[in-house]
Amino acid sequence: MTVEVTTLPNGLRVVSETMPQVETASVGVWVDTGSRYESAGDNGVSHMLEHMAFKGTESRSAQAIAEEIEAVGGHINAYTSREQTAYTAKVLKEDVPLALDILADILQRSVFDEEELARERTVVIQEIAQVNDTPDDFVFDRFQEAAYPDQPMGRTILGPAPLIAEMSRETLAGYMADRYHAPRMVLSAAGHIEHRRFVELAAGLFDSLRTEGREAREPARYAGGEWRETEDYEQVHLIVGFDGVAYGDADFYTQQVLSTLLGGGMSSRLFQEVREKRGLAYSVFSFASAYLDGGIFGIYAGTGSQQLGELVPVICDEIVKVERPAREEELKRAHAQIKAGLLMSLESTSARCEQLARQLLIYGRVVPVPELIAEIEAVDSEAVARLARRLVESGRPTLAATGPINGLESFDAIRARLSG
Repeated sequence: MTVEVTTLPNGLRVVSETMPQVETASVGVWVDTGSRYESAGDNGVSHMLEHMAFKGTESRSAQAIAEEIEAVGGHINAYTSREQTAYTAKVLKEDVPLALDILADILQRSVFDEEELARERTVVIQEIAQVNDTPDDFVFDRFQEAAYPDQPMGRTILGPAPLIAEMSRETLAGYMADRYHAPRMVLSAAGHIEHRRFVELAAGLFDSLRTEGREAREPARYAGGEWRETEDYEQVHLIVGFDGVAYGDADFYTQQVLSTLLGGGMSSRLFQEVREKRGLAYSVFSFASAYLDGGIFGIYAGTGSQQLGELVPVICDEIVKVERPAREEELKRAHAQIKAGLLMSLESTSARCEQLARQLLIYGRVVPVPELIAEIEAVDSEAVARLARRLVESGRPTLAATGPINGLESFDAIRARLSG
């Protein structure tokens, strides 16, 4: 497999990995913008723009976009995160030109028709309502808000329904003009691709991208704190977390190993202690989200109100325990899980396409797989323990909980448990 990168005259970076053994290709455009680039007054615009890109261009209706890609058996999709927005397609190898043409069309010539916008506002408001009715999703939004209060990094990706209901065509067009310009974008492909031909197609199709725009973002300022809400659910949904590390931090890979060891699988400490030994929760796991200038590390659990009083001390105890060096077999198991996940993902054209684009946006280069594996294997038990101490002792934790939470300890009591 061969990875090649070319920068077009307008600043658009084009990256591809040739996988001659497959008959398909995944292609996509990743934009270096997301919800953290929004103001309080236009929160949700990144996600709404992603939706509206498929609702018609100067030459294609929304129906035509769907029919053209599905007529060749392909599919097209998009997603918005806090720092990136992506538009992707997967097709048979001979249909890459069509996929590129559609992506170029929606990113340069979308019309944001008023009637389509009116319908899509309703669709997105329904999406927001669905999240609000799904407590194990909803609690993550409230956790993020508690960790990063009163700033873009803490706001939801979907935005508040009242803002979405009033979002105008001018807001969408203005945001796209500000944020969607070639130097902030990466065109990526993985699969049965010939790089030179791919670049030639891209140069001809993406020639109308803007070359300048706004790049400023408000820095992420972790504060920590708590949010709790009593609701008549069957379960309590609980997250405890800490100020994490950024992509460029020396402990970035250590954080991945820590998360895997603590709550990354059936053999992890949390799963074994909370579920297997004590039966306190069906779902319990840890997670680590890195950003360009910060990060978040947390533990989620869903439990019954009768188990809540026992569960929280157990979680806190496991967090404190991980500040001591791990056993060698635990560490090797965590290494193996991460490496296997990485190497297995290389067999997917979609996963590899995304990985290439994200690495270019985050690091400015494609990181070779042997380098990634070496970084993971270099993480030892002392590094994991040191990072655990760093996270817990860095400042206030963050707590978010919803459901029948009358038996949940106070924030100060939980914080005292975490202090050891």
